[in-house]
Amino acid sequence: MTTGNSRPNPRSARRRAREFALQGVYAWLVRGDESSKDAGEIDAHIRDSDEFHEADAKWFRTLLHGVIGQAPALRETFTPYLDRPLEELSPIEHGILLIGSFELVNHIEVPYKVAINEAVELAKEFGGSDGFKFVNGVLDRTAAKVRQAEVDAAAARR
Repeated sequence: MTTGNSRPNPRSARRRAREFALQGVYAWLVRGDESSKDAGEIDAHIRDSDEFHEADAKWFRTLLHGVIGQAPALRETFTPYLDRPLEELSPIEHGILLIGSFELVNHIEVPYKVAINEAVELAKEFGGSDGFKFVNGVLDRTAAKVRQAEVDAAAARR
C-alpha cells in the first residue's frame, strides 16, 4: 500500500537479492583477497542494510557465496569472450559477469534469457554508460556455450 507520492518498489525480491549480491561481490573484489574467508563478514554486513528485507535472502546467500566460492571457474567460463584483459574490467562489470555466469552455469531453473537480462539490468543501474552492452555480449556468448541446448531451442522457436 502506498501513501502520498511514494511508489511501490517494482523490483522483485530476486532482483533485490542480485543487487545486494553485487554489492557483496564488489566489496570482495575491491578488497583484493581472492579467498572466500570474507564471504561471511560481507554477508553479515549487507544483511544489516535497511532495505535487505526487500531481498530474497536465500537467493542472496546462494549468489554471494556461490560466486565467491567458484570465481576462478566462472572466470574461465566468460574470459574467452572478453574484448580486454580481465584485469581491465571495472569491479562492477567483473562482479556482474561473475553473477550472471554463476546463474548460467549453476541454475538451469533460471532461463538463460532471464539470467542475461538481470545482469544487463544490474549493469544499467550500477555500471558505466555502455557497460550493459558489454555485459550482454559476453553473457550471450557464454550462454551459447554453457546452455547450448536451451539457446538452440530458443533460436529454433523464432
